[in-house]
Amino acid sequence: MGTWRGLRVAFILGSLFMILLIIVYWDDVGGFTLYPLQEPKHESLHSNSHPQMSTQPSHSTSTSKARTNSSSTASTPASSKIPAPEETGELAEEHIEEEGNEKQEQRKEETADDEKVERSHTAVDDREQEARKQRILDVCSGMDGVEFPGRTRAFEQIPNRELDHLIVDDVHQIIYCYVPKVACTNWKRVMVVLSQSLISPSSGKPYTDPEAVPPDLVHNSSLHLTFAKFWRHYGSLSRHLMALKLKHYTKFLFVRDPFVRLISAFRNKFGRPNEDFYKQFGSVMLRRYSNVSGSLPETAAEAFAAGIKPTFQQFITYLLDPETERESIFNEHWRQVYRLCHPCQVKYDFIGRLETLDTDAEHLLKLLEVDDLLRFPLGARNRTAASWEQDWFAQIPLTKRRELYKLYEPDFELFGYPKPESTLHQ
Repeated sequence: MGTWRGLRVAFILGSLFMILLIIVYWDDVGGFTLYPLQEPKHESLHSNSHPQMSTQPSHSTSTSKARTNSSSTASTPASSKIPAPEETGELAEEHIEEEGNEKQEQRKEETADDEKVERSHTAVDDREQEARKQRILDVCSGMDGVEFPGRTRAFEQIPNRELDHLIVDDVHQIIYCYVPKVACTNWKRVMVVLSQSLISPSSGKPYTDPEAVPPDLVHNSSLHLTFAKFWRHYGSLSRHLMALKLKHYTKFLFVRDPFVRLISAFRNKFGRPNEDFYKQFGSVMLRRYSNVSGSLPETAAEAFAAGIKPTFQQFITYLLDPETERESIFNEHWRQVYRLCHPCQVKYDFIGRLETLDTDAEHLLKLLEVDDLLRFPLGARNRTAASWEQDWFAQIPLTKRRELYKLYEPDFELFGYPKPESTLHQ
């Protein structure tokens, strides 16, 4: 029995061995396999799309790869060989990188061109500013032979009441001399934003946008610190502090053709009902120079309704009347700029013009290094133009035109405005 059992075990083991040999043999020749044959896939796509799939046995994989390679090599010419996916990806990356480099170079060139243009504009602006400042120095030194009150006096000799147009911003170290009828409303808005002197009722914080500042509020004198207020704040130190600020702060003003400014002032204050100006000035002009009989209307509204209002000729006559000068200094809306801003005593760093307001404002904000904080308000522009001058002065006698020019000649000369020959000789 022991021998028989041994033979049975030997037979069973031999049979199993033969079966294993047959399986191995047919697997090697491809007649039978335990794993189905699959199309070869890009390794990255295989791993990315199906990370959970197991890899095939190395022997089977190498066999299928060998067949695929031999088949593709035999059927595809060498000249039209399709790049491997890895090569395609590299080519695409190189192409994208080249495009990116080209765009970057293009942007650099465009930026460089913009910087060149900006530098060119800045250089022109700087030369213009130097010319404007030099002209003031020449006139103030007497080289042009133009004489006017206060030309040679020292700053210390200017009364405090005549320094009320010099607005000071200590935060940004700026001094602005405002000239009425020369964009002063918008420049005061800028100064309010910079000094943070007015709180917005909607946000409860200081205004940050000049255009949002109500224009009727910016003329409130309490909003602005001026040199005229220094005595009240600093007492005996006020003049010393003024001198220090004038030395170290950036100082600017904006000017305008003097005759055009006069036309603008008349239109604004007497061309429509204005109670304050009617009572203080308009009624005086009407009583002195008009043929109105009896008493004048009490209010501007009543006067305008009755067709009673000052004419431009009466306004000019009032300005030239010696009695006007004796009564008081000119109102700020028609006071000469040399009397408002004292250019012979204050060395301004920037002189802007209303005629070139947009470019001058942009240049100035960069000079003040506040162009990243705000923009100059676009707002409504004053429509009074130099081309109107001849029509407005047509009814003014020639002798009065020439007298008026002598009155404003210092402003014409100081700020480089040409003498209005056609107005003075026709």
